[in-house]
Amino acid sequence: MAKSGFAKERLRSFVERIERLEEERAALSADIREVYAEAKGEGFDIKIMRQVVRLRKLDKADFQEQEAMLDLYKRALNMTD
Repeated sequence: MAKSGFAKERLRSFVERIERLEEERAALSADIREVYAEAKGEGFDIKIMRQVVRLRKLDKADFQEQEAMLDLYKRALNMTD
């Protein structure tokens, strides 16, 4: 019985922690949307900003690989200057 009670409390603890983190994530997502809206209001291109943020997360090797592949695809499709 004691073991069952411990498992229930442990489960409850995990669930409550997850719920708190989900609330924090929702709040952070709202904050991020507000920053993008503010940037858009000042004339920045949000679509491009999202790409820049995504690229900045990459390490240097991954970034260079993606740039090289993008360049290769663009040249194959005659999309270069």
